[in-house]
This record gives sequence, structure tokens and C-alpha cells, in this order.
Amino acid sequence: MKSFIRFLIRFVPRKYLQLFSGIGLRVLAWFYRGNNVECPISGRTYRKFLPYGRVNMRENALCPDSQSLERHRLLWLFLKEKTNFFTASLKVLHIAPEVCFIKKFEKLPNLTQYITADLESPLAKVKMDIHQMPFADNYFDAAFCNHVMEHVEDDLKAMQEIYRVLKPNGWAIIQSPMDMTLEKTYEDKSITSPQAREKAFGQSDHLRMYGRDYPERLRKAGFEVIEDDFVKKLSPETIKRFALPADEIIYWCFKK
Repeated sequence: MKSFIRFLIRFVPRKYLQLFSGIGLRVLAWFYRGNNVECPISGRTYRKFLPYGRVNMRENALCPDSQSLERHRLLWLFLKEKTNFFTASLKVLHIAPEVCFIKKFEKLPNLTQYITADLESPLAKVKMDIHQMPFADNYFDAAFCNHVMEHVEDDLKAMQEIYRVLKPNGWAIIQSPMDMTLEKTYEDKSITSPQAREKAFGQSDHLRMYGRDYPERLRKAGFEVIEDDFVKKLSPETIKRFALPADEIIYWCFKK
């Protein structure tokens, strides 16, 4: 099972896996039924989640019902407890939308507009280049852009575009894979082969590995950034119950 999952993850882009793997995962869900872990997005419980990972397989990671990973479940709890996302009247942009969120967000009555957008993802309704988004200045109240910046040619330009389309006092959550042992982000445009990129940046379609300077890059784009260690404030029981990433920092970005 682990070898098969690793093969799919390595050679099929996640955006397509999310689209076509739902039926198979729902079948697997029957074999994982139990009450040891819970997905806060779907409300379903299991004896454990599925393993997941391109290179290093993580146990207890993927919810077979919602297709949420550890970071998605943490973000859901963060939105519930720290933001006005579920209560305020908001126009929301969701770049590279995750399948675990789309239907849930579409049903929220408080969202006056919810736009999913991406260059290639079949899950997105608007096809666009994040370097030049087809939206007016100061249009959205909130935006999500998670695990995208490591893929784009010019991450500063992409961050500036998100800043541009947000209203004053609007906010965005912009997460990326990081290596906290790196003081500065590592990128090298001479590294072009998939094998070399996987070795250097952790994945064959990544163009950089972010270091501890990641929030400074977001600030350079204009944002005020809160580095929120929300997960550290949760109880060990909560972290275990929802299978959350123990060290994830949420980068909550504001336009003033």
C-alpha cells in the first residue's frame, strides 16, 4: 500500500490526484473506520489516517474522506478560532484550491464571492497566471495561496499580486514548504532537471526551498506578517486527535 501511494504521489501531480482519487479513497475509508483520529473538516473519524509523502512517507497523514493533510486540518482549526472567515461577509480568492476545502467553502452563506483560481488545476474555475491576475485592485477581503510559491518563477511578483488584489485591511494565508535549518531561501536557476530539483528543493517541480527568511520575503511584497505558532497553543490531545503538524507556523499576512 505504501509503495503504491508513494508511486502515485511522485508521478501524478497532486491537483489531478485530488480530482480522481476520491472514489478509491472512499473505498479505503471502510478499512480505516474507527475513533482514534478525526478530521475536523469532514467530521469523520478513523482508527488512523492514510500514509502520505513523496519521498519520506508520513504515517497518519491523509484523511480518506476529505483528502485533508495535516496542514489542512490545522488551517481549518485556525480559521475557526482565530479569524472571521466563517462569520464575516467576505469576498475570497482561493489560489490552487485544495479539494478538502472547496465544497465546504462554497456552501458558506457569509461568503459573498468565492473564486477558485489556478493556471492548470482542474479544480479551479478561473484559469490565470498568478504573476498577472485578472482581478481589480483592492477587490478581495481574504485570500488563500498555499504550497504555490515554491513552484512559481517569480515568487515576489506573485506575492505582490496577492497584495494588490486585497482590500486595505484584507488578509491572506500564504503557506509554503520550509527548511528551518536554512537561514536564507535556497534557489538556483541553473538547476533544471527534475532529479536535481528533487534533490535540491525536495520536489521535482519546486524552484526553491524556503528558509527562515520566508516571512521577510512576504514583507518585501508589502504585507504585515504575523508568524502564528497556533499549533503550539493546542493541547497534545488535540494535536493527536486531529493528527496535526506539530511545528507548522501559519503566515497570516495583512494589507494595511
